[in-house]
Order: sequence, then C-alpha cells, then structure tokens
Amino acid sequence: MENKRPTPNYFWSMLTMRCPRCRRGPMFKHSNPFSKLTLSHILDMPESCPECSQRFELENGFWYGTGYVSYALAVAVSVTTFIAWLVLIGVSTEDNRIFYWLGLNGVLLVVIQPWLMRLSRVIYLYFFVSYDANYKQTKPVEFDHKQ
Repeated sequence: MENKRPTPNYFWSMLTMRCPRCRRGPMFKHSNPFSKLTLSHILDMPESCPECSQRFELENGFWYGTGYVSYALAVAVSVTTFIAWLVLIGVSTEDNRIFYWLGLNGVLLVVIQPWLMRLSRVIYLYFFVSYDANYKQTKPVEFDHKQ
C-alpha cells in the first residue's frame, strides 16, 4: 500500500510563502518579515528550494515584474479598506472622514509593506512555476537562456 502525501492547498501555500513547485519548502530565509533581525533582509531567499531544488530566480532581473504585482496588491488593500470604511463609518468631505481614511490607509500600507513585498514575489513566481506532485522524480522548471 502506497503512503501518499496530500496535496498542499494552493492559497495556503501562497500565504505561507512556500515554493510553488512542491508547496513545502520555504521561499525566504527568515520566516518573519517584521522581525528586527530580518528587517534589513526582508527579501533574502535561498538560491533554490531546500525541498525540491527549484531555483527561485529564474533569470537575471526576474523580480522586476513583482512591482506590478505589489502595485495590484496595494490597490486591492486600499479598495478593501475604503469599502470597509464606507460601510462602517461613511465618507464625507465636510467632516474630513475621507482624509482620516487616506491617512490610516497610508499608514497601513507602510506597515504591511514588508509582507506585501514578499507576497508579490511569491505570487509572481507562482505565475511561472506550477505544482508538480512528482517533484522528487522530475527536474525543476528552468528558462531557456539560449533564445
């Protein structure tokens, strides 16, 4: 009888910042992006996944595309907080409630920026590398650099 491991959940693997190929190996050297020890090393990553050997930086300059993902995440957070503010408090320019939201939203975005930067890298890599249930028997994804 074969002892088969269950497939890790796609979104949980993304939120816990696991390798897209095996969904088990950590993508970052330090698990907490908010730690004082790691604040200057927020984006430190091993060269490849310790579980399946998938390289994380598929080519030079690969991570430049994460700026678009990070922007989309910041917009999503802003829209979400605006809708929550609108429903719970309301929006008016007469009593400056909209400006309070702008200030709080700006502070929130600055505070969660380390997490957003990491999450944007994870989401971006998930675009290019798919889950492989047989990752122990197959080779990791690599870009063809000869084109």
